[in-house]
Amino acid sequence: MNIITSTKDLADVCRRLATHDFVAVDTEFLRETTFWPKLCVIQIASMEEAVIVDALADDLDLEPFFELMRDESVVKVFHAARQDIEIIYHRGGLIPHPLFDTQVAAMVCGFGDSISYDQLVHRVTGERIDKSSRFTDWTRRPLTDKQLAYALADVTHLRDVYHFLKANLAEQGRSHWVGDEMEVLTSENTYRTDPENAWKRLKLRVRKPIELAVLQEVAAWREREAHSRDVPRNRIVKDDAIYEIAAQQPTSQQALAALRTMPRGFERSRAAEEILGAVKRALAIPKDKLPEVPKGRSAPDGSAAAVDLLKVLLKLVSEANGVAAKVIATVEDLEKIAASDEEADVAALNGWRRELFGEAALKLKRGEMALAFNGRRVIAVEQDAPLLVKPSSEGGRKKRSRSRAASVPG
Repeated sequence: MNIITSTKDLADVCRRLATHDFVAVDTEFLRETTFWPKLCVIQIASMEEAVIVDALADDLDLEPFFELMRDESVVKVFHAARQDIEIIYHRGGLIPHPLFDTQVAAMVCGFGDSISYDQLVHRVTGERIDKSSRFTDWTRRPLTDKQLAYALADVTHLRDVYHFLKANLAEQGRSHWVGDEMEVLTSENTYRTDPENAWKRLKLRVRKPIELAVLQEVAAWREREAHSRDVPRNRIVKDDAIYEIAAQQPTSQQALAALRTMPRGFERSRAAEEILGAVKRALAIPKDKLPEVPKGRSAPDGSAAAVDLLKVLLKLVSEANGVAAKVIATVEDLEKIAASDEEADVAALNGWRRELFGEAALKLKRGEMALAFNGRRVIAVEQDAPLLVKPSSEGGRKKRSRSRAASVPG
């Protein structure tokens, strides 16, 4: 088994890999005790070879690998790429491009929402992956034969999955659909960690602007501290403590020590001093400059039922076309479509999503389409005119427009 431990060997293998149309890539890492994932192993495969790179080897420079990730002539194939790309972005300052994520492609090809890699491999190749090494300690050396076999299988199977999904997408004319989804994965904004936005990771348990201001200041301080010390956020101060600090707004050691979420003696630490400073900065904000507490995502009056109908329509379209619903439209998309007086500015009403679902959603909203039972199945029914239901003078009977059954887009 070829294990790369020197920069020269890595450069040689990356030159060979760069001559191929694509490479399959995976990583093994740990992040239980660090803020940034600790890269331990890199697996790379072309159709001719597969190698394991010991990222923890002494004096190994990963620059040849990063050069391969920058090479625009080589497609980089990952499964559920986000965490792998986060590592590459942090260590190498780049985002691999062009990119193909087999998890996204599988959702577009009808394999359901967020299918796991081992399930996808089994459905495509019939092979079973031994998952027993998945959660082993990848920092320990030497790596066991079982670990190495597991790591290598990840990328060798990925080659077959890539070929299958690529052909499937081309056959269905959906290759560009995956390209649209790759834009999020290849955006630097996806991987940047702005301390000033760290509060958005927390559940919003505040009701007053001053509480939100304190929450924002303390969360930003914790984010910067976790960055600089490379430890998980909760090793600095736990989420529950931030919520309590926001509610109580302590400005002295004694007040901080009185909080139930504070460990004994914490009030005398440097961290406690900096937290108190963050609270005081928030309290010094003029009242008219305090942040506005975001409102919950509750549906506007009268639109909740419309959202429910759109969810049913989305499920019909998803099943009819073999595309995961979450790829077509989000709940937020549906809420905006239901609430907007005009066309909402959402992905579901643009491009292929509009053709697949958006137009039908607008017809449903305008009353030009209805949902009905056909036996045990729910079907979409197009109306010859907007669906009207109103009392009549004949014993309370109701008048309806004529309708005809309609298949969902597909």
